[in-house]
Amino acid sequence: MTKPLPIGIQSFEKLITGGFLYVDKTRDIYRMITEGVAYFLSRPRRFGKSLLISTLEAIFQGKRELFNGLWIDGSDYVWNAHPVIRIDFSQFRVTSPDELRQNLMERIQELAKANGLICDTGDYQKRFRDLIIQLSSQGQVVVLVDEYDKPIMDNIGNVETATRIRDVLKGFYEVLKGLDEYLRFVFLTGVSKFSKVGVFSGLNHLKDITLDMRFGALLGMTQEEVESCFPEYLNIFSQNAGMSVPELIAKIRHWYDGFCFSKAGVHIYNPFSLLMLLDMQDFRNYWFETGTPTFLIRLIRSQKYDVRELEDLQVNELAFSSYEIDHLDVLPILVQTGYLTIKGYDSTRRLYTLDYPNFEVRESFVKYLIDEFSPVRKEVADAHVWQMIDAMRAGDMNRFFEVLQIFFAGIPYDIQIRQERYYQTVFYLIFKLMGLQAGVEVRTSRGRMDAVVELEEGIFLFEFKLGGDAQTALTQIHERGYADPFAEQNKPVHLIGAVFGTEGQGIVDWKMEGMS
Repeated sequence: MTKPLPIGIQSFEKLITGGFLYVDKTRDIYRMITEGVAYFLSRPRRFGKSLLISTLEAIFQGKRELFNGLWIDGSDYVWNAHPVIRIDFSQFRVTSPDELRQNLMERIQELAKANGLICDTGDYQKRFRDLIIQLSSQGQVVVLVDEYDKPIMDNIGNVETATRIRDVLKGFYEVLKGLDEYLRFVFLTGVSKFSKVGVFSGLNHLKDITLDMRFGALLGMTQEEVESCFPEYLNIFSQNAGMSVPELIAKIRHWYDGFCFSKAGVHIYNPFSLLMLLDMQDFRNYWFETGTPTFLIRLIRSQKYDVRELEDLQVNELAFSSYEIDHLDVLPILVQTGYLTIKGYDSTRRLYTLDYPNFEVRESFVKYLIDEFSPVRKEVADAHVWQMIDAMRAGDMNRFFEVLQIFFAGIPYDIQIRQERYYQTVFYLIFKLMGLQAGVEVRTSRGRMDAVVELEEGIFLFEFKLGGDAQTALTQIHERGYADPFAEQNKPVHLIGAVFGTEGQGIVDWKMEGMS
């Protein structure tokens, strides 16, 4: 009988006792808990961080019976029970530093009471220290912190409040400093990586394994794990979808594979998207729908970040660096939150190549960018894009430009004139979504043609100008030889020049001719 999928289950004990399917990660966990004592791990949301915390808790509580048949059960691990302090900041709802202090004191009190201890005097720092020291009478203490950064990220739109909340967290974590003799293991996890100076002051022994090749597959699922752990689900899905298992796997990889957290290049599936897909048997944007990147989108716009650079972007290791609340850098946040990931590493030049992980993230992110930069809402963007594709296939360019104009109507005039790049950004996003939806070849280039769209019915070369006339744009196509690479194609080649008005009118002129 096929084991049920553990969708939404973050408790390891509940997962095992309930007979749910578990992808065995205990070999990597064994390495971590036997080779070190204090770790930090950053991963995007919905990547299994809470389940990992719960698994560590079960191991350190000595619940060996839960691990029957798993790798660690057959290892030489010594199953000593340790007192565990587990704090899950995702359960905290704070809008001020005082609320955070109160939440921390309440959680410490709960843990003390559960262990028959009293830690009810002093501030949150003293109570936390007292709890660790008193618990150590039962054995060295394990401290597990889940979503350490959530109180900060929940208030990131208010720099002053977020900074004060950060200082409270800093004081909380500083308690661990100097308590080595009482601690067996410390593990902190979250999405963002704020600088150690800002949050983890004094925790110099905290080892960051976010990009450690040895733990690149600690969370998420590899291709091998997908195929070996879910064969029954894949077989049923393939039959219902009317395709072979290899064809289905290829489509699943295109949609959901591609996350990478190390130079080694091990590709990982987001477990939430994969489990939801196998359960629903329907290709949808599962991960993206669980949390919209509103803050990040607005940060991109406020910092005037050129979104056209977000594909095949080559960077050094500073792109993964930590950051501070009052100095938010778009690129590290994009990487840490999972909207960009490692696609390659050049060891000679020590350069990483970054790109969107997969189709799900790329398509959804483009839609949200369109929603932010144009008057077209993400819910209807697909319909407009398909209307444009259908118009091109039918040779009805009048209709094509009528629909294209919708994306530019209503953009404030002062934005258009001050930033010619604003037009270019919207144009880029529209054509990117067009290629994603239709599965056609769409190329854009900042130094050459504005866009090339290859359909079965023909090839369309676009050149857009702000001001002037359409003939000037066509002349540039000829003079710069943009069409030359397509001369030998066995399909019609269409050259299209178009002009945006300089007074906020959108597209005011266009002209098309065939390749001579």
